[in-house]
Amino acid sequence: MDRFVEFMEEKFVPIASKIGAQRHLIAIRDAFMVTMPLMILGALAVMFNNLPIDAFQNAMNTVFGGEAWKGFGGSVWSGTFAILSVLIAFLVAYNLAHGYGKDGLAAGAVSLGAFFALGGALGMSSNGLFIAIIVALISTEIFVRLIGNDKLVIKMPDGVPPAVARSFAALLPAMIVISLFGLVAAIFAAFGITDIIGSFYAAVQEPFMGLANSYPSALLIAFITPFLWFFGLHGANMIDPFLQTINAPAIEANLAAVTAGKAAPYIVNKPFIDSFVNLGGTGATFGLIIAIFLVGRKHKAYNVVNNLSMAPGLFNINEPMLFGLPIVLNPIMFIPFILAPMTLVTTAYWATRLGLVPVATVMPPWVTPPILGGFLATQSFSGAILAAVNLVISVAIYAPFVRIGVLQELKREQSL
Repeated sequence: MDRFVEFMEEKFVPIASKIGAQRHLIAIRDAFMVTMPLMILGALAVMFNNLPIDAFQNAMNTVFGGEAWKGFGGSVWSGTFAILSVLIAFLVAYNLAHGYGKDGLAAGAVSLGAFFALGGALGMSSNGLFIAIIVALISTEIFVRLIGNDKLVIKMPDGVPPAVARSFAALLPAMIVISLFGLVAAIFAAFGITDIIGSFYAAVQEPFMGLANSYPSALLIAFITPFLWFFGLHGANMIDPFLQTINAPAIEANLAAVTAGKAAPYIVNKPFIDSFVNLGGTGATFGLIIAIFLVGRKHKAYNVVNNLSMAPGLFNINEPMLFGLPIVLNPIMFIPFILAPMTLVTTAYWATRLGLVPVATVMPPWVTPPILGGFLATQSFSGAILAAVNLVISVAIYAPFVRIGVLQELKREQSL
């Protein structure tokens, strides 16, 4: 195991670190981090409109004389999910331009213009996310190169306010970029494709979401995040740009299906992972906390770290455990840290696939405690039961390795 760790440190970690520091991935990740509160609020608003409790629905209908009260949830959805692609088109470009040391506001505005020139008005919801990201990346790459060309800068006389000077410096580059995307839209229209975003969603994004909804993809997600964390790399942040491009459309599609009285089509999404797999954080480390409490109390250092990690772990914050125990580069904890989430994603996926538990349609805040998150995500007590069962499974997986770790630490201390 030591040789494996040394090999991975030497060969894998440098490559993974470069990937994690890649400016385009960082720009996408940071953009989605900004929109996360809106996505949670939008999901909660739809949950409010469709709460599966007859007494609540009847009471609200009685108070408001019908279903007029549902206008609240619809309005909140219009201010969250409905504008998600627009926000991403701006924010990705803003962050990427900052990464190049250029004017982020100008780049964001140009990206937004390019997105609408390409037909963004027809894909403002999460259906247009792929196109929004592509447009933001391409438009910004072109824009930062053009804005650095002195021949395209309209120089203003001295004394002109800086904001005015910046806007004129970006004038010609902005006109060129937006015109290029307008030309692309015209070419597509000449071939009979007037809704580029809708056509792309039907041809590429929707099938891709179906592929990412499979059991193998769920296993891969459960594996790669803790695997990266084991080497001290923030696994969740590194794969977040990929996950978010399928996560938001999947949640919105589930919400739309439930609202229409149909079955939710997408099992694998962020609330599914958060509520049934990442119990206590990546690696299901709340199960490790309980396992240490049960079988690791003989070791003082384990107890100290465990006591410090319990409160944060209850809210899915596990950095104290990752770096305090530690789990990072700890060969003994490598196996359960990988095995636990892969086992939990298996039980959760098949329990959902077989209809034992409803599909996750609501996205609770990621700090929602285990078990409660399962109930909120599925709007069902069976979701809470599944989360509780998975928590017990994670404890059973961690317990023998905690025992081995404690015995090894005690032997090491006795030999000193």
